[in-house]
Amino acid sequence: MFTVRKSDDRGHFNHGWLDTFHTFSFGNYHDPEYTHFRSLRVMNEDRIAPGTGFGTHPHRDMEIVTYVLSGALEHKDSMGSGEVLRPGEFQRMSAGTGIEHSEFNPSGTEPVHLYQIWLFPREKGIVPSYEQKAFPAEEKQGRFRVVASPDGKDGSLTIQQDASIYLSELDAGQTASHELAADRHAWLQVLRGGLHLNGQTLVAGDGVAVSEEDALSIEATDPAEVMLFDLG
Repeated sequence: MFTVRKSDDRGHFNHGWLDTFHTFSFGNYHDPEYTHFRSLRVMNEDRIAPGTGFGTHPHRDMEIVTYVLSGALEHKDSMGSGEVLRPGEFQRMSAGTGIEHSEFNPSGTEPVHLYQIWLFPREKGIVPSYEQKAFPAEEKQGRFRVVASPDGKDGSLTIQQDASIYLSELDAGQTASHELAADRHAWLQVLRGGLHLNGQTLVAGDGVAVSEEDALSIEATDPAEVMLFDLG
């Protein structure tokens, strides 16, 4: 079963410094049909204006992953981590018992375009932690490259949930597939470009919930980048 969440149906707010789309209920946006999917709680697509960002704010008991499509995002947190996240890099922060962090666009001229995703952790009260890693484009080209998993397999980051996250980049006409084990679910998010998923046409910003299927097969109609969540 495939349930498509179209880009234009997402919650949308333009605050001037922040232009944001919410796939699931978040902040002042509430859609009772889209509060979460399995352990996936937040799927926000953000564009942050130059020289602006989110000031220091707290989180707890949430797995937070961030992926930059263009521009750069400066991260600082109460654990002492201070990094700049650039395109091709993937960040995972386990908030656990509590953490404070800020996210800022350090450029004076270029906006930053990113996705920030939250997942419920497998248990509450874990020790906070942070990881960041670059995944070269050639490792994602024409295939699903695991970038986060419960056991850190294949050099991926370690996420505190029964969930694996994959990235793929496709040229027009290129294909990729992913098998789903029994009782597994998936969420596919089109980050850019366009594609066909098992015959359905999708464009940037579209998401698809997948249940009771044994495989996903995609074919890019335009150069595309996608993020796939394999969920318990």
